[in-house]
Amino acid sequence: MKYKNTISYWLILIGGSIAIYANANEKQSILLLVLGIFTLMSGLFMLNASLSSKTPKSDYEINDEEE
Repeated sequence: MKYKNTISYWLILIGGSIAIYANANEKQSILLLVLGIFTLMSGLFMLNASLSSKTPKSDYEINDEEE
């Protein structure tokens, strides 16, 4: 699990770097820009899929401090 998150962070970093590099050049490479954005979004998708959602709070549980 930790290994997958590390790969996701690396994909985000590499994809963002490629996209910025492709956009910063005077002669912009559309293919390189699309590849960078695809890599960035793949990393974000993998990271989002591995994160767990919050457990819902039960409405019927009331703490003594709230009463």
